[in-house]
Amino acid sequence: MDPCILCSPETDDEQKIIFENGSCYFVQKDQRILKRSGLIVPKSHRTTVFDLSKEEWIDTQEMIQQVKSWLDETLQPDGYNIGYNCYETGGQHIFHAHMHIIPRFQDEPHAGKGIRHWLKQEENKRHI
Repeated sequence: MDPCILCSPETDDEQKIIFENGSCYFVQKDQRILKRSGLIVPKSHRTTVFDLSKEEWIDTQEMIQQVKSWLDETLQPDGYNIGYNCYETGGQHIFHAHMHIIPRFQDEPHAGKGIRHWLKQEENKRHI
C-alpha cells in the first residue's frame, strides 16, 4: 500500500498546514478552481468520518469554527459547502477521513447549487 498523503501532510510540498489542534489539521493545496478550500484531517489514520473518536469530533468542531472565522475575515465568502465523501461509491478517493471546507461566492457559475444538486439529477436515478 502507498503511504497515506494525509497521515503526514507536512511531507507533501503541495500541502500547507494552516491550523492544527490536538487531533487534527486544516490543510490547503494550491487550488486552480476552488481557491482557499481545504481539508480538516484527523492526525491519526481514520478511514472514514464514521471512525472518528469523540476527541476528534470535538477538535473537528473547534477547527470548523476557527477556519470559518479565518475565511470570513480574509475572503468574505457568500456561503460554504462542507462535507465528507465516504467509501469509493460515495466519492472518497483518499481513504483517510477528511472534511472538505469550500468557500462559495455569488459570482460562481454554480452558485446556489449545493452538495446534493448533482445527486438529485434524473440521470442519477437508480433503475432497480
